Amino acid sequence: MDSVPLLMSISTLLFSGLWHPGSTATNYNCDDPLASLLSPMAFSSSSTLTGTNRPAQLNQRVGDDGWSPEDSNAQQWLQMDLGSRVEITAVATQGRTGSSDWVTRYSLMFSDTGHNWKQYQQEDNIWTFAGNTNADSVMHHKLLHSVRARFVRFVPLEWNPSGKIGMRVEVYGCSYKSDVAEFDGRSSLLYRFNQKLLSTLKDVISMKFKSIQGDGVLFHGEGQRGDYVTLELQKGRLALYLNLDDSKTRLSSGPPSAMLGSLLDDQHWHSVLIERVGKQVNFTVDKYTQHFRTKGEADALDIDYELSFGGIPVPGKPGTFLKKNFQGCMENLYYNGINIIDLGKRRKHQIHTVGNVTFSCSEPQIVPITFVSSSHSYLLLPGTPQIDGLSVGFQFRTWNKDGQLLSTELSKGSGTLLLSLESGTLRLVIQKSTERAAEILTGSNLDDGLWHSVSINARRNRITLSLDNEAAAPAQDTTWMQIYSGNNYYFGGCPDNLTASQCLNPIMAFQGCMRLIFIDNQPKDLISVQQGSLGNFSDLHIDLCSIKDRCLPNYCEHGGSCSQSWTNFYCNCSDTGYTGTTCHHSLYERSCEVYRHQGRTAGFFHIDPDGSGPLGPLQVYCNVTEDKIWTSVQHNNTELTRVWGTSPEKPYSMALDYSGSMEQLEALIDSSEHCEQEVAYYCRRSRLLNTPDGVPFTWWIGRSKERHPYWGGVPPGVQQCECGLDEICLDVRHFCNCDADKDEWTNDTGFLSFKDHLPVTQIVITDTNRSNSEAAWRIGPLRCYGDRHFWNAVSFYTEASYLHFPTLHAEFSADISFFFKTTALSGVFLENLGIIDFIRLEISSPSEITFAIDVGNGPVELIVQSPSPLNDNQWHYIRAERNLKVTSLQVDQLPRTCRETSEAGHFRLQLNSQLFVEVSAVFEAGTSVTYMFQEPYPVTKHLNQSSSAIYTDLAPSKENIALSFVTAQKPSLLLYINSSSQDFLAVLLCKNGSLQVHYQLSKEETHVFTIEVENFANRRIHHLKINREGREFTIQMDEQLRLSYNFSPEVEFRAVRSLTLGKVTENLGLDPEVAKANSLGFAGCLSAVQYNHIAPLKAALRHATVSPVIVQGTLTESSCGSVIDPDVDAVTTVHSLSDLFGKTDEREPLTNAVRSDSAIIGGVIAVVIFIIFSIVGIMTRFLYQHKQSHHTNQIKEKEYPANLDSSFRNNIDLQNPVSECKREYFI
Repeated sequence: MDSVPLLMSISTLLFSGLWHPGSTATNYNCDDPLASLLSPMAFSSSSTLTGTNRPAQLNQRVGDDGWSPEDSNAQQWLQMDLGSRVEITAVATQGRTGSSDWVTRYSLMFSDTGHNWKQYQQEDNIWTFAGNTNADSVMHHKLLHSVRARFVRFVPLEWNPSGKIGMRVEVYGCSYKSDVAEFDGRSSLLYRFNQKLLSTLKDVISMKFKSIQGDGVLFHGEGQRGDYVTLELQKGRLALYLNLDDSKTRLSSGPPSAMLGSLLDDQHWHSVLIERVGKQVNFTVDKYTQHFRTKGEADALDIDYELSFGGIPVPGKPGTFLKKNFQGCMENLYYNGINIIDLGKRRKHQIHTVGNVTFSCSEPQIVPITFVSSSHSYLLLPGTPQIDGLSVGFQFRTWNKDGQLLSTELSKGSGTLLLSLESGTLRLVIQKSTERAAEILTGSNLDDGLWHSVSINARRNRITLSLDNEAAAPAQDTTWMQIYSGNNYYFGGCPDNLTASQCLNPIMAFQGCMRLIFIDNQPKDLISVQQGSLGNFSDLHIDLCSIKDRCLPNYCEHGGSCSQSWTNFYCNCSDTGYTGTTCHHSLYERSCEVYRHQGRTAGFFHIDPDGSGPLGPLQVYCNVTEDKIWTSVQHNNTELTRVWGTSPEKPYSMALDYSGSMEQLEALIDSSEHCEQEVAYYCRRSRLLNTPDGVPFTWWIGRSKERHPYWGGVPPGVQQCECGLDEICLDVRHFCNCDADKDEWTNDTGFLSFKDHLPVTQIVITDTNRSNSEAAWRIGPLRCYGDRHFWNAVSFYTEASYLHFPTLHAEFSADISFFFKTTALSGVFLENLGIIDFIRLEISSPSEITFAIDVGNGPVELIVQSPSPLNDNQWHYIRAERNLKVTSLQVDQLPRTCRETSEAGHFRLQLNSQLFVEVSAVFEAGTSVTYMFQEPYPVTKHLNQSSSAIYTDLAPSKENIALSFVTAQKPSLLLYINSSSQDFLAVLLCKNGSLQVHYQLSKEETHVFTIEVENFANRRIHHLKINREGREFTIQMDEQLRLSYNFSPEVEFRAVRSLTLGKVTENLGLDPEVAKANSLGFAGCLSAVQYNHIAPLKAALRHATVSPVIVQGTLTESSCGSVIDPDVDAVTTVHSLSDLFGKTDEREPLTNAVRSDSAIIGGVIAVVIFIIFSIVGIMTRFLYQHKQSHHTNQIKEKEYPANLDSSFRNNIDLQNPVSECKREYFI
């Protein structure tokens, strides 16, 4: 097991000089624009608005340049021919020049021939790209994986609802050079060695291939001693046969060493890499790698004479091959650094060609189609009616067991024909209204994803149904039937508006792919169907087969078997010990401790020490009758065993086999508080450890395969027995009873309890070969007690407390479970963040648990409402899980909340931060933390006036803001959120300590919400929550004050650009009142800051290097609890900027102990000037207040006593706006 990771780590070093995969984009800059110099003839589309092709390159600005289709629907596309295969690394889009036409979301397809397209994928899903938000800005996307193709197709999925589809496009990349060979199924290339035998200790074989056939040998080599290596396509999968053992076992007599891939007969390029060092092998097909070790003792691969590529020629029989040959193309074929195809092209003497091998790749022009919907997909093709007889043929592939394949109404009243797939079997029925039906059944397991050919022929009253070129006739006589061909043939399903006689569909529509459709012996042009000149269709993908193997890789855990339909996969968890949609949940508890608390009595149980982890369940004996709950694991030899006749030259050895693997035993030991094994050595003239200073005659082997020369009852490293530690051995000169070497029987018995060495796996005895020398030993079962997972608890005493763990690795599945008790009204249990992905579990209210997760396709939120409070200081249980099929949340015994996992977005949960179970920071007056959100549109030099006029922001449907703060500074700015079009939301403390929320929704409309029930700058912790869902807006302060308001329907919300904590340093043109608070910034402590799923404070403190966060000034991580002043009884109104909370330092030394007369005079002058200015200020304020005495809606700043009762102000309904431009609300 340890050697496989070693191979992976050294393979790059070993093979760097051998593997030359051809020119790739990673070797040099590959970002040249490829479409800008193309002629208009290189562009084609599904349709055009003007009837003629307009220049569609990026930044074309003549008239209304760009492409728009005749109709804006999901069937449209724009493609370009780049002239030859190139390496494509990025794409960019714009809308149509000077219009309201642009695409907001699209997908990409690629092809070498202009047919048989392949959709661009990331994370095992068809990837969609964010498009434009106006006509002229450029949206650029770099591809995660570069693509090699000649043709590129842009497929609009969504577009501006106020306009039409409109695109200008660019593709970036570079030229691509490769060596290609084509094999016709009767040919091969032979690479002949310079010597008779080639023996290698390491090999690297790499290539790319494409084929339309599911079977064929790609390469083969063998030696007369029995070594061989063969790579073969078998039913669309790659099988690797490798034998290094000089045996007579032949290729066809055993299973493959490894098998990888699926659907490899799709006529698309697939990559293969085989790396071998001795017996260790890495086998990679596309992005999937299998590691294995060959059998036998040999390390060298011995091949005689030659390697053959494309087939296995029979020696002495030219043109004859042992197995079916490969038919298709190979590219960049390398064997240990040798370019095989290049040698063949240059006709080097090492290469011998058998049959017809060409050094280009001509591909069959086969057009597949995909039936997407299980209810609405169909393809209508015309036939030649009233012909005497019938002839229809096609190929199909699917994962569904059921589906309609073909239905037609036959001419001259000869009935209705229905061909369907039912439970994986092909069923043909010809039904006449007045006569019995003719039925033919053939085939089984036709839902295997492979291509199957079907043909129906009716001639001279004889009906034949052929499946994969094997004919099946009806069981009953059909000579009485006369069949005439139909007028319309419906493949895959029926339109909604037809009668049963016109199109019969008693089962679900077909989901899968078809190709090579023939009617009346004539091939049907499916491109003409796509262009609308032949037949009709609905919910089809034409010119691609979008079948996907959902069982590759197998996402069923713990050995569960995977099966699939067209849209889903299913896991059979039988005999695995696990349950759930992906066999994730163990059927067994983690320990005997849990069984005891369930009321179970003593007996044999299965336990699963790592829960849903990779280790399987382990059978143990649980003794739950004692005070300690013991877990016992037996091994194969617990009886007393006698030994004699052994010596150091001829030792006795016994290996102990337990009822579980070593990994399972280690998991049990590591999760237990205490483990032990009793060891007993009975001796007569047989020494044990040869103490005090001799070489031990007996030792035991532990979990790490190390020998241990100490015995039960002593700590590790001490070569003694228990009697030696207690100084009670038979002979005080020795540290073990048996080391006294007496003629009488004695023993040394004790318990081994050092967990890192347990369990005992082997015992070795070497001193029983003398006269009357004899020994007997016994090693007891492994016994453990205490469950460290069950009895573990942690207390969080302040809201600033947290634990952090390493990043949660849960790419495909994750489950979190724990008990909690609290009296808090809300709080975050745990959180883990990625760049986009996140996972969070919290108690959001006293009776509500929320589980939120994002795997790249937007956050999913599950909520469980409890009928009784969960903050009752009693233990409650939570279990949250996310896998590829379902996201779920369970609280106590309440009904489990579930949501099926969406396929949109990637599968893997990608997290990169530590797992937090919360973060606080101290701000100084100039500290600023700004979190930059992704721009809703790209910055461009070509943004013109017309495009900006039709730009629309993408606003979040809801906003959830939360923070806690401690401060004594007023005024101060806590939080500032800057939205598009200069809108903002600001949270500030006024000069009197009241809290204000300013929400500007446009230049004409600003809302100000004021909470003035007390002075919040009182060095106590306060909690603020601001929520907006749609047009409903709420503010909650300190879990009691709640303010609600509904915005008018005319209000428009904007996308958020940035969020700032503390001082705003950008020139954003702040509102005067906000600017006044911002002048001093914020001095104090902020904690638990949250905007939707974003935690900006955590981003700044935990992963500032990868997050879009800017920190200015001093930001110090600290608990807010450490700066709370619990003894504050009055409001502090005078403070210094040098002190965080306005306290002066009474211990500050005098900087000048001797005052000069000039200093005294200066002080007097300063006092006089201060008095004069004070009088002027008082008079000015008196006059100003008198002037404003009739303004009833003016905000009054007050100094509040600390004991002001605020309970009567809860849940105030906001009314009565002050003015049209600014509306103020008080609480």
